[in-house]
Amino acid sequence: MSDLPEPPSRQPRRLPQRLLAYLRGLPRPSRSSLRRIALALPVLALAYVLVLIPFTPGIRDIRKAKVEQPARVLSADGKELAVFKWANRQWVGLADISPQVTAALIATEDHRFREHHGIDFYRLGGAMLHTFSGERQGGSTLTQQLARNLFPDEIGRAPTLTRKLKEAITALKIEALYSKDEILETYLNTVPFLYNAWGIEMAARTYFDKPARNLDVLEAATLVGMLKGNSYYNPVLNPERAVARRNTVLAQMVKRGQLDERRLEALQKKPLRIDFERQLESPGPAPHFAVQIRKWLISWADRNDYNIYADGLVLRTTLDSRLQARATQAVMRRGRQLQGLADQAWNSRKGWSGSPELVATFVRESKEYRAAVARGQDPDESLARLLADKAFMEALRQDKTRVQVGFLAIDPRNAQIRAWVGSRDFVQDPFDHVAQARRQPGSTFKPFVYGAAFDKGMSPAGTLVDQAVEIPLKNDEIWRPDDESPPSGKPVSLRDGLVYSRNRITAQLMQEVGPARVARLAKKMGVRQSPLEEVPSLALGTSPVTLREMVSAYATLANGGAFIEPVLVTRIEDREGRVLEEFAPADAEAALDAGTAYTLLDVMRGVVDRGTGVAIRNQFGLRADLAGKTGTTQDNTDGWFILMHPQLVGGAWVGFNDNRITLRSDYWGQGARSALPIVGDTFHYALANRLIDPKLRFQSQEGPGLLQRGWNWLKGLFVTPEPEPAPEPRRPRRQAAPRPATAPADTPPPTPPAVPQAPSPPPVPVAPEATAPAAAPTQ
Repeated sequence: MSDLPEPPSRQPRRLPQRLLAYLRGLPRPSRSSLRRIALALPVLALAYVLVLIPFTPGIRDIRKAKVEQPARVLSADGKELAVFKWANRQWVGLADISPQVTAALIATEDHRFREHHGIDFYRLGGAMLHTFSGERQGGSTLTQQLARNLFPDEIGRAPTLTRKLKEAITALKIEALYSKDEILETYLNTVPFLYNAWGIEMAARTYFDKPARNLDVLEAATLVGMLKGNSYYNPVLNPERAVARRNTVLAQMVKRGQLDERRLEALQKKPLRIDFERQLESPGPAPHFAVQIRKWLISWADRNDYNIYADGLVLRTTLDSRLQARATQAVMRRGRQLQGLADQAWNSRKGWSGSPELVATFVRESKEYRAAVARGQDPDESLARLLADKAFMEALRQDKTRVQVGFLAIDPRNAQIRAWVGSRDFVQDPFDHVAQARRQPGSTFKPFVYGAAFDKGMSPAGTLVDQAVEIPLKNDEIWRPDDESPPSGKPVSLRDGLVYSRNRITAQLMQEVGPARVARLAKKMGVRQSPLEEVPSLALGTSPVTLREMVSAYATLANGGAFIEPVLVTRIEDREGRVLEEFAPADAEAALDAGTAYTLLDVMRGVVDRGTGVAIRNQFGLRADLAGKTGTTQDNTDGWFILMHPQLVGGAWVGFNDNRITLRSDYWGQGARSALPIVGDTFHYALANRLIDPKLRFQSQEGPGLLQRGWNWLKGLFVTPEPEPAPEPRRPRRQAAPRPATAPADTPPPTPPAVPQAPSPPPVPVAPEATAPAAAPTQ
């Protein structure tokens, strides 16, 4: 005899024989013992079931699962901005599902579905017999499968007796609560079909590019066949298996009387025809804003015991859908124009091909290169191979030279965010250039220097000589800030120093004020997350900050020097419209004296009236009371512009994800020509459509002078005081409004290639602006 082990197929058949031999060796029990055992087994089984009931989903959970509604995010004017679904699913009623689908499902998965009450004891008994004989077979009804799909955590997936009992108990509860049609509808809307398609509607659109109501018998059989094993019977990757399983479903439909037998042979011979297309979720009109809302809402829901995917919450936000749409259009339009310039610059012989060292660095930083080296390949050979790969190099060039934009608008009176555009395309680049990207602000940081000077008692009429500046630093270094034009040797007023963005004047002013004082003011006004290096070059905006911080700080200035933390949500309602919680703006914090704030703002009016931001008047024709500041960093790496109106403050940043890439143009790279048109376009729309009042003006909030206070006191001597009105009943204090989440300024993720766009329109002459140095010197 051979000592080889028996084949696995024979081992299960030998197991009952061994068990019988073991039982024969045991002493025979008495009749009374057998009687006691027979009585005890049902009691123990019943007790075990009773113990499991509290560990199964309750009636309330089952009701919620059936009527679950994802949270909806609405704009201030009632437009839907986002829906927080746990899966890519579109719920459809049973009437909107092809009858072929339900016929195929019942015939294949549970042909006695209409007869049982959640548990098919005939099928269960048959499955147990097959399992004991060594052939495992499932006995779950559609209701039991639904229980498992709805409550995977409570019931579990392990093939144990406990799981089957929990599943059966939950199925009985479901059958007691819902009709058979409701169970079928819920089942078909909750089953997964791969490729992030949940439910029959998304499956029909993914595999056949049609709604579920239009599925024919072959298509219905194909999708129902996938339920036995999505990956194994995937019609995209395994078409032969999918056809075989489809034909099995068709045969089951004939067997159960759901399909004419005369059609079977012809149907089974037909080839598999699919029209596959992944169903991507729409990012919505404000996707980066929605990301911030989701982060905040998850935390709020956890504290208040709500489910954002099921409880039908409705969030009323501060965003204005009209302004958001216009800002998005402006970002996309200007982004396409600048992309055309970037493509021309980097496609030329002097661009990509003319920068071999930089390109080689990009290749070494790529995941393809790192993966090759990690596999043990020679670094030099890997570099040479990738440099010779035309497809790889083209994709790398398009990725690195894709122009990026961020835009944010805030109402300065209450710090409510009105528009938020984090990138040109959320699908291509979800990295948020409003809240995540930290970039040097350039000259947009200069108002903090002048604000600190005015707060110290200096006057806009005060002067400094336009001369060469040398500021000694530690380690025997010298910082020499400069402008595009040579020193004139003439006195320049502080007003003109800011209006025309003079670096030498600002650097001298920084020496008189001190970097620490400027950094403190910037933090008080809104630059509160990004660290500021207290060195002289901080005056020219060398410490990276986020666009959200800068627009928030300018909103403080437009609000008379009072800082309010930016807010996103005004209230939360339940699915019935009942208000669960309201959110008031946070209390204002005095960051800058009101009189000083107005003085600084008045100086910054000159930027748009006659300085570096004059295109706001000349190109966009805006005649409202406006003030702002342009900003450009070294080598035109970053372009900025922030504009203030009494009812709206908006700012834009333009650049690249990798700051080693620029537009390679001293003209188009300036913030006045890259970022300003985005802000100008958005404000033009806001003013033309009366979203903000074009006649409203900034009001000086300076306190009365000595003579005015004396006159007021004298008049008060002859005025009869009026009786004090009865105090109003005190209202309950509302919660502080939710604030945007502060995300770390990580390196943005790689993005897919962009399509070359048309070049930009003819330039509009504006005053040149000095740029900030690339990095702050160490002090």
